[in-house]
Amino acid sequence: MTYKKKIIYDSGIEIKPVYLPNDISATSNQPGEFPFTRGIQADMYRGKLWTMRQYAGFSTAQESNKRYHYLLSQGVNGLSVAFDLPTQIGYDSDHPLAEGEVGKVGVAIDSIEDIQALFNGIKLEDVSTSMTINATGFILLSLYVALAKQQGADLNKISGTIQNDILKEYAARGTYIYPPKPSMRIVTDIFEWCSQELPKWNTISISGYHIREAGSTAVQEIAFTLSNGKAYVKAALEKGLDINVFGKRLSFFFNAHNNLFEEVAKFRAARRMWANMMKELGATDPKAMMLRFHAQTGGSTLTAQQPMNNISRVTIQTLAAVLGGTQSLHTNGYDEALSLPSEEAAKIALRTQQIVAFESGAPDTADPLGGSYFIEGLTDEVEAAAWKLIEKIDAMGGSVNAIEEGFIQNEIARSAYEYQRKVETNEQIIVGVNKFQVKEDTVISPFRIDDSIRSLQTEKLKRLRNDRDKAKVDQLLQQLNDKAISGENLIPAVIEAVENKITLGEIADELRCVFGEYK
Repeated sequence: MTYKKKIIYDSGIEIKPVYLPNDISATSNQPGEFPFTRGIQADMYRGKLWTMRQYAGFSTAQESNKRYHYLLSQGVNGLSVAFDLPTQIGYDSDHPLAEGEVGKVGVAIDSIEDIQALFNGIKLEDVSTSMTINATGFILLSLYVALAKQQGADLNKISGTIQNDILKEYAARGTYIYPPKPSMRIVTDIFEWCSQELPKWNTISISGYHIREAGSTAVQEIAFTLSNGKAYVKAALEKGLDINVFGKRLSFFFNAHNNLFEEVAKFRAARRMWANMMKELGATDPKAMMLRFHAQTGGSTLTAQQPMNNISRVTIQTLAAVLGGTQSLHTNGYDEALSLPSEEAAKIALRTQQIVAFESGAPDTADPLGGSYFIEGLTDEVEAAAWKLIEKIDAMGGSVNAIEEGFIQNEIARSAYEYQRKVETNEQIIVGVNKFQVKEDTVISPFRIDDSIRSLQTEKLKRLRNDRDKAKVDQLLQQLNDKAISGENLIPAVIEAVENKITLGEIADELRCVFGEYK
């Protein structure tokens, strides 16, 4: 039979009109068995549902704390913290470069006082907290640990994730501070310290999310992310760390886009690839070979036009993440193409997860799409295409070199350009944008942050600096400087610094003096 219409996904994979048994290379193993294509637990969501998170953080710590209490009251069982840009790149709120950005895309955190306010009334032993922070991730982790100690918490029970994925910042997002080598050293310091002191903490969330948001394809997302993961593992091995110990605390962060079947195939392929990659790198414990991931629905898929359509998009993306076996999920608000999510949009986003969990039947059996000729064939094709890209990166000497040479950035830019070209020529339909447009009559009031937040934070910083032991501050910053030069693990020194009211910006600046800044 001849078919006229040819369908090729953005990744370059041509989709057959029908899939048959001979399109499947081999029968997948059972869920919970190496290489974990069908999921990392034998019973998947029958044993435990995915953690439902809502990404939130804005304005001051006190305002964000109110949103956290609201979300917890609505059934969220994991917090996910967004930080403002000054916090992400190591500037206190009173720094000249922070002007106009304080509290805008996340919460402003300058000191131990802010972290106390952020989690006021929340026992850290009782929640799992994910923090989307990279260049200053080691400082935010130290602040979190300092607060846990103040609460009298057992550090063996503290759970959560720190993103801590600096390589993708150079390739896709740009919130880096230090050059790659000292940045990688900080990452492995976190691996080492947490393996001894914070055993339930996920020490890194290797992020494909921002790679996809920057314009990559699904295949590029997992290829570049797994290559970055490989670089972190090699750096930890070079430091003498045990892959069977730190490997269990590695996690991933992927995007969930609109193409339901490609996304499910992507998640299945990524698990299989990582298991084989870790085995090749020397892992023998099956738990160190498992790819555990958090997913977030696609921010770049949301439209400012007809924003209520985004509820449907987020529902499809939620199903993709659940059918693909995520361990944790954040769903975007329908108004996020316009502003930070309103309380109403955040509630609808959470209810979307809850409806899929309790009404759709999707979680009732492990890997419900497994065995589909289409899904199995597509999983194989996504994997094969991703391995080709990883082989190119390996030939360059790994992710760090591929980033320094601009290969990964150029590949993402090429894909982003090609996608935009398709939108503008109507080869790619976006409902409400280039087809099915209507005259907009629904007015959504954007959620805005007041510029006075910077003044509030500046006053707090002034009081904090007046109310601390200056000699002790100088001594602890010198100690941090000495450890940065000597190569000792930095985390204990940073924890002691924040406990003594040294600010995030002061710590970041002290290390700028030693490591320099990446330009």
